[in-house]
Amino acid sequence: MNRRLAAVLAADIAGYSRLMGIDEEGTLARLKSVRRMLLDPTLAAHRGRVVKTTGDGILVEFASAVDAVRSAVEVQRRIADQNAAVPLEQRLEFRIGIHVGDIIFDDNDIFGDGVNIAARLEGIAEPGGVCISDDAQRQVRGKVDATFEDLGPQLLKNIAEPIRAWRLRVGDACAAATVAKPAFTPPASPPALAEKASIAVLPFQNMSGDPEQEYFADGVVEDIITALSRFRSLFVIARNSSFTYKGKPVDIKQVGRELGVRYVLEGSVRKSSGRVRITAQLIEAGSGAHLWADRFDGELKDVFDLQDQVTANVVSVIAPKIQQSEIERTRSKPTDRLDSYDLFLRGIAAYADRSKWGDAELGEWFNKACALDPNYAAAQIMLAYSSLLKQTTRGTPPGAEELAEALRIAELACALASDDPFVLARAAHMFAYLGHDYDRAETMIEEAISLNSNDAAAWGYRGWISLMCVQPARAIESFGHRLQLSPIDPGRASMWNGISFAYFMLDQYEQGRAAAAKALVIGEDAHTLSALIMNEVGSGRLDEARVIAGRLLKLRPDFRASYARQNFPTRSVEWGDRMVAVLCEAGIPA
Repeated sequence: MNRRLAAVLAADIAGYSRLMGIDEEGTLARLKSVRRMLLDPTLAAHRGRVVKTTGDGILVEFASAVDAVRSAVEVQRRIADQNAAVPLEQRLEFRIGIHVGDIIFDDNDIFGDGVNIAARLEGIAEPGGVCISDDAQRQVRGKVDATFEDLGPQLLKNIAEPIRAWRLRVGDACAAATVAKPAFTPPASPPALAEKASIAVLPFQNMSGDPEQEYFADGVVEDIITALSRFRSLFVIARNSSFTYKGKPVDIKQVGRELGVRYVLEGSVRKSSGRVRITAQLIEAGSGAHLWADRFDGELKDVFDLQDQVTANVVSVIAPKIQQSEIERTRSKPTDRLDSYDLFLRGIAAYADRSKWGDAELGEWFNKACALDPNYAAAQIMLAYSSLLKQTTRGTPPGAEELAEALRIAELACALASDDPFVLARAAHMFAYLGHDYDRAETMIEEAISLNSNDAAAWGYRGWISLMCVQPARAIESFGHRLQLSPIDPGRASMWNGISFAYFMLDQYEQGRAAAAKALVIGEDAHTLSALIMNEVGSGRLDEARVIAGRLLKLRPDFRASYARQNFPTRSVEWGDRMVAVLCEAGIPA
């Protein structure tokens, strides 16, 4: 076989099937005109050889990666200029993928992974955009008039290993081609340092000599994270990301790079014979320098005061201009009953394990905490929220009595703590998801975020509430902010699922497929496969959608299309019907 190294460009028209369905003859005429007047001359000017055309697609070979990328940039700029005067629903927008690799050529055709990767990169490119492989990017950086955005490793269909990909930003000229897209760029590489003083609190070491007390040490740290996050002038990484380092040897500089923070707090907790000792040290991540360290001792009943002391000392070092009034505002004593607090921490420890979300045990911890202190608002809302988790994990709604009781308890929690963002955020999600009171949910989630803009979970709830209210662009913004606050969260696949569903609502199916692919890299579940199916059907890939539907039914034989209405009880009945119909079209039983 004959082989050679080449740059391969693959391109097609985004939404071609939809365009043909609207105006078959007009679309075909416009496509021929674009090829004759714009595409073919541009490719030839950059020494590209058109290998073949297939309907709306084209495959081109270049001897140089620079020529391939320059031609792609010029094509997209010229088409964007031309589209500026064309109605949005009639625009021809190309997606382009480029890869440099070894190809097989035979009888004027080309084959092999070099071709396949270029075609798959084209599939994850935005309409009007260009997506290139890492191999191509290394050869062209500094040589083309474009900005590269790292998308990180991408799992591409039928390609064995993940391929690192880059998106090209080719300037304002291409903005016209993407005018309908929300302003959201998924974080694919370690986040940049926040403008605010940024900090991650690592899990404290349990020094009690009893592994059973691990939940207590974790609870103390979570409370410190919560207290720090209420300072509006700080950027605080969420617990779910910082706790991924639990039980592992830690390189502080690496933590700083991976989480995008300037400061790291670490320490230990000892609980013994009715007393507590908390030690803490604050480290500058970039240099590894120790900025502050101290030890706090007291009786167990003083644990909340000790947490406040740690918080105040950290804040005084990294953000000395914070007003004393703001420090006072963050002080809280959730309960006077330490036995209730202990049970609440055990419940939170169980809640951190997503595999226990549907278990009765989860609600029992909070139920016992509430029995000891009925005014413990955080315990009350978590008791109510456990009913929602049963539905999201098992797929079956709670019975009428359980539903009414869950909503009653949520109301009680809000009455007990109307200014607690932890309570408000979870209650808002419940009122939308279980109570279908969408207006109230929107108001409450905005209030929760205004009280604590660092609450990653609240941003996630805002995303789901936005989806239920059929506000996909707002959902994408919310999920993106959640990913920024918790970049290595074990539950981040759920955020990518939400983003994928949002892009489906926006009819931006390629972005939806790309978001679902990010979730699949983390793990495969019914929600992710459902999102991928919807976007495959939307983009006209019905055969691929049916294959994925087979995978879904193998994973969950009891899965039904009607579950879409249960998992996304949207304000719009039409949207619920559309989701069910799309899943049925792919072969999922109604």
